[in-house]
Amino acid sequence: MESSNKSSTSIKNWAIDDRPREKLLAKGRETLSDSELLAILISTGSKNKSAVELAKEIFALGKNNLNELGKVSLKELMTIKGIGEAKAITLSAALELGRRRQASSFFNKTLVRSSNELAEFLRTKFKDYSYEIFAVVFMNKANKINHFEIISQGGMTSTVVDPRIIFKKAFETGATSIVLCHNHPSGSLKPSRQDEDLTHKIKEAAKYLDIQVIDHLIVSDEGYFSFADEGLL
Repeated sequence: MESSNKSSTSIKNWAIDDRPREKLLAKGRETLSDSELLAILISTGSKNKSAVELAKEIFALGKNNLNELGKVSLKELMTIKGIGEAKAITLSAALELGRRRQASSFFNKTLVRSSNELAEFLRTKFKDYSYEIFAVVFMNKANKINHFEIISQGGMTSTVVDPRIIFKKAFETGATSIVLCHNHPSGSLKPSRQDEDLTHKIKEAAKYLDIQVIDHLIVSDEGYFSFADEGLL
């Protein structure tokens, strides 16, 4: 038989855990804090902590910033006592849905009109990666995006790119122009010599295939760098 003390703690936690749900029903989802929304995802607390208290710990793990929280791994989430695999997976899935929702709005646009527009989209796609990612945006003659694909993933400072994979995907998607793009997890936006050499190598090869390399964008939390805008393409 469970002790009355354990039962009392559980009942207390249930009451606290219900408050964010009650608030959402009464006042709307926009009135809840980030921690309260996380608490709803967690659903229940642990023996000694409510879901609200656990949510605050999780938010602190992400430096009280949703963008930073999106970078936290499942393993890191499970270092918090009371957050098991199931809760960690639920949180990770919800954060990924939020990122995809933000990114998907870009594909509804008819045209890509500027490097700034594309850079904002790429920052959304890349923001949760702590290592370097190289991707390509494939576009048709009207500058409408046909396809976006991550070509390779590397370490903290570099990644290996095979141009043949890029051109194969360009033919498959019917692209007539492409934008090369990668992130700099360090935050620096200065292109390396390797970045410049790779850009020119792909640009020269693309000429023979009647594919135009419009730009190469480097993105980080600090902003973006455009090879085209800086006259390096």
